Amino acid sequence: MTDITIRDIADDLKQRLKQRAAMHGHSMEAEARDILQDALATEPPAAVPGNLAEAIRAIVEPFGGIELEPFPRQPVREPPTF
Repeated sequence: MTDITIRDIADDLKQRLKQRAAMHGHSMEAEARDILQDALATEPPAAVPGNLAEAIRAIVEPFGGIELEPFPRQPVREPPTF
């Protein structure tokens, strides 16, 4: 095990940590350890694709993808006159 020192913690943050530790029946040190453990135990979020199409593809590809009907084209309207 190793020690860590965190300097310049805002007073309100320290107070909230103290209250949270008391709610869980821990010392502030034990509560800080639990918070760090919980925060770092999860997998990091997947990389965000570069655009919306890639994001949608990443979601639906594992399920075999989807086929969409092409949007029917219509004649272009005349622009309005002002």
